[in-house]
Amino acid sequence: MCGIIGYVGSRSAQPILLDGLRILEYRGYDSAGIFIPGSGVCKAVGPIDELVKVCTDTSTGTSGIAHTRWATHGQPTEANAHPHHDMSETLWLVHNGIIENHQEIKEGLRARGVTFYSDTDTEVLVKLIGTFHQGNLRQAVQAALQVVRGAYGLAVMYERDPNTIVAARLGSPLVLGLGNDGNFVSSDPSALLAHTKDVIYLEDGDIAVLTNDSYEIISQRGAPAKRVSTTVDWSVEQVQKDGYPHFMLKETHEAPEVITNTARGRLLPEAGNVKLGGLEPILDRLSNLRRLHVIGCGSAYYAGLVGKYILEEYADLPVEIDLASEYRYKRTYPEKHSAILAISQSGETADTLASLQKAKQQNLLTLGVVNVVGSAIARETHAGVYNHAGPEIAVASTKAFLSQLTVLALIAVLIGRQRGLSRTDGQDIIRAIGDLPNLLRTTLGLEDQIKEIATRYHTYEHMMFIGRKFHTPIAYEGALKVKEVSYIHAEGYAGGELKHGPIALLDADFPVVALAPYDDVFPKMLANIEEVRARQAPTIVITTADAPEMGTLTSDTLVMPQTHPIVQPIVTTLVLQLLAYHIGVARGHNVDRPRNLAKSVTVE
Repeated sequence: MCGIIGYVGSRSAQPILLDGLRILEYRGYDSAGIFIPGSGVCKAVGPIDELVKVCTDTSTGTSGIAHTRWATHGQPTEANAHPHHDMSETLWLVHNGIIENHQEIKEGLRARGVTFYSDTDTEVLVKLIGTFHQGNLRQAVQAALQVVRGAYGLAVMYERDPNTIVAARLGSPLVLGLGNDGNFVSSDPSALLAHTKDVIYLEDGDIAVLTNDSYEIISQRGAPAKRVSTTVDWSVEQVQKDGYPHFMLKETHEAPEVITNTARGRLLPEAGNVKLGGLEPILDRLSNLRRLHVIGCGSAYYAGLVGKYILEEYADLPVEIDLASEYRYKRTYPEKHSAILAISQSGETADTLASLQKAKQQNLLTLGVVNVVGSAIARETHAGVYNHAGPEIAVASTKAFLSQLTVLALIAVLIGRQRGLSRTDGQDIIRAIGDLPNLLRTTLGLEDQIKEIATRYHTYEHMMFIGRKFHTPIAYEGALKVKEVSYIHAEGYAGGELKHGPIALLDADFPVVALAPYDDVFPKMLANIEEVRARQAPTIVITTADAPEMGTLTSDTLVMPQTHPIVQPIVTTLVLQLLAYHIGVARGHNVDRPRNLAKSVTVE
């Protein structure tokens, strides 16, 4: 949540900061602000375009900090927009996270005569730093952070020392960018790619001091901290729209390339096996697992549900899955020969990270499936697999979700071949994964038909998605996508659950999307479709063949390519992503930036 960018160097800071905010806008777009020493602060409510309108003075300052906000404490107003200042109005701070004890600190500061003008916890933090400031900004930040509880990624400047930015991280992502004409700090490396690909990911507890030609990283207690720089392998073009009207559509159309990148160098067709270098050192432990616990939030959780089905069926491995936001608080029973697998696109999801840390404290083997190299979850796990899906800018996950499903299929083969999956079965799966990019291109060719269906159904206010077996979680994900980008009330259910309650909702104004590929549960899905049609609900059937036995059961049928059951959910999901996208666009919404949502959920 929220996006931070800072720059100190020899170039004009304002265009660098505004361009960076545009890239970070997916992290929040309730309000935005910028501070440049010597030019002051500029704030606006709404997206970055609103900030550009009011920042009419062209500043020549060569340093500054900026912020785009996803509101947690306080409404989206100009007063609550970042940056915030201390009592002297010489210290300015931008912050991503939540200060849990802000009310307690606020009351103490008020007793000392400190006044407040906003409803934010961030203002409390900068006012606290101000009480410690006696000329050394780093020491003031260090002292204040000993007092606060919660999560933060922050950048702070002192107006009278414009050549220095102090940054700190605890629980919220922050990355330094090392450039030839200055240094940067950002919530996400994507905002830095136009200037540098050399980055350093700060770790929890780090405090960094940036100048135009140097940087220093220390712990909260002042001890030097050595961090290794990383070269980001994304390109500037990957975070631009390339002519597409929305990032969501661009990223959906990148599906074939993403699957190619996810599988590249990992398929061993002759052996019917895969090579996952990140898991090779612990392969013996994986083959002897008695249970795997999978955790995730949102779409990552639904990917984990698909993973549960395929790991149990093809790897003969019992799997339990939990929402990470619940796992961290519930009582758990660590078992010998068990492991926990965390799934997160950003690698910074706060609840998932906290659950992972809990598992480590219980001496469980920790594994990760993440997309961002160097992210907190990647560093926290014993072993894992990178998605290599590239940056995902639209808030609603598309290509990252498809990549997660692919990685889970690869893991199922890797573990399965150690636990009894035959070479022939392995070869069938590997062949299907290898063919997947071409099948996805064929699926993208259905877009005009999908758009026509979306046009017919975009005026409804309710939708239901049903599926069975591997496609039950895909029904959940399909409903989530429609909710996210069209604001239609949508629910996902296992087809067999209809008669246990949800069918009471169905009538002529409640369309149902039935996921019915030709598989071993296809006859059961036909029965569910009959139940839906008996209640006069319009029915969209997504299948792999125009089956005559459907007869008049369906209002609309969309035929997608057939493939192996382990990867069929990937093809189906692409159809649902296009359907949700076109419904959202038909309803006039900005599908890249759904209301009330942000991309990386780094607050709890």
